[in-house]
Amino acid sequence: MQRPAVRYALAFLITIASAVWQRISGPTYPVRGHVTLGGQEIRLELTRTHAGEGDQPVSVVAPDGAITGQVAWRRFPSETAWSFLPMVRRGDTLEAALPHQPPAGKLEYQLRLDRGAESRLFPPRPAVTRFKGNVSTPLLVTHVAVMFSGMLVSSAAGLAALVPGLPLRKRTLITLGLILLGGFLLGPMVQKAAFGAWWTGIPFGWDLTDNKTLFAALFWAAAAILQRRGGEQRTAVILAALATLVVFAIPHSTWGSEIRWETPAKPG
Repeated sequence: MQRPAVRYALAFLITIASAVWQRISGPTYPVRGHVTLGGQEIRLELTRTHAGEGDQPVSVVAPDGAITGQVAWRRFPSETAWSFLPMVRRGDTLEAALPHQPPAGKLEYQLRLDRGAESRLFPPRPAVTRFKGNVSTPLLVTHVAVMFSGMLVSSAAGLAALVPGLPLRKRTLITLGLILLGGFLLGPMVQKAAFGAWWTGIPFGWDLTDNKTLFAALFWAAAAILQRRGGEQRTAVILAALATLVVFAIPHSTWGSEIRWETPAKPG
């Protein structure tokens, strides 16, 4: 841990692992799998998020022309009756489209594929997809880059705090600044573009993406305040780094904005 290259290499690995975990564990990660019809394996991927205008496409590559399909869907969360969309064959592909919803509107849906007397459902439990507005690529990329830079510096600061004698105040302020910039300026801008709300965490809601950013910022703010009173506050920095690691392990978009269909349409 004495060598900066070692600390930053380890911090980089922690950050990459966090990014991968965020991707594969979140509620917007596609549902993937396969079914077998007529002795043939059909690979399936259902998306769980849709940005911008227009309906959400659903497609299945099924070269066997004897295979037909339909999509069952309904608003989520709700207890409304299921609607059914026939899938149209275009060459080797069966296609349908889920109807467009307002930002933060969710649908649950499930495929049924048939070949003669054979029938398969996928996935076993319906997938849930969320609609959102378009977020500009530069804004989104900048937001993600700043947040994971904050994670990188946070991890490096926590590792540096394990080494007696290394200064921590600058590292603490940089980490806090990155979290504030990414989570409290760029983050609300992304949230507003996607779902029409600047902030849906405490005290306005329970969006874990917003709330985990809030708690990480509070830990680093506490470390910075303690440092102003004297000393490097190694324990506080280690606790802030661990808290950041824990909150970044929470899947992105968990408990995010959604329309409650039984109540007036309102993100929250």
